Amino acid sequence: MTDPRQRLIVALDVSTAGAARKIVAAVGDSAHAYKVGMQLYTAEGPSIVRELIASGRRVFLDLKYHDIPNTVGAAVREAAHLGISMLTVHASGGGKMLRAAVEAAGTSKSDGKSEPLVLAVTVLTSLDEVELGKIGLRGGVLEQVLRLTALALSNGCKGIVASALEAAALREEFGHDFTIVTPGVRPAGSGPHDQARVVTPAEAIAAGASHIVVGRPITDASDPAAEARAILGQVS
Repeated sequence: MTDPRQRLIVALDVSTAGAARKIVAAVGDSAHAYKVGMQLYTAEGPSIVRELIASGRRVFLDLKYHDIPNTVGAAVREAAHLGISMLTVHASGGGKMLRAAVEAAGTSKSDGKSEPLVLAVTVLTSLDEVELGKIGLRGGVLEQVLRLTALALSNGCKGIVASALEAAALREEFGHDFTIVTPGVRPAGSGPHDQARVVTPAEAIAAGASHIVVGRPITDASDPAAEARAILGQVS
């Protein structure tokens, strides 16, 4: 990627379209892609997604679908028709669910839209090995991430979501022909907030991340555009 802005996804973790518009305006040309997650989507629905896309922005729809294959396929089909660039499903939903999501994403071509990239979420960056143990998963974070990535790639997914702490091992095991999106990215000096496994932007890219998701360090900054540019300087 020659333009570092292709690597940065700004998280719009806010509750109103007005707040989202303010962030997008403040960031300006320092970013092209925005994450719309459960908070904003629940508050504003698909209209905010359509608005962002109409303004020329790319949208990463991060709703982490996890249900029976038919239900997930139907939801992904509707999301794909919006014209989004990427969306998330939980890898732990199983192979049939993952295949249903990938197949449904392809239906956007009938609308003349590009097929969105289906990203399989492996282990949330808010979880560490202690928390994994509490929900009955043994063997550690890396083992679980590798297992779920193998499942996702074998069922048609072209990308996954994982911490950059696992990215190097993923590249070594599976190569470079798939996308790794890494949340839990914090510039040096920023607090971890509710993330358990965090890295800096430069560390994430060096480890093999394709894209990094950054929220509060940019959106809460006094000058979001300047903060975004500073992060771009670390990943170029």
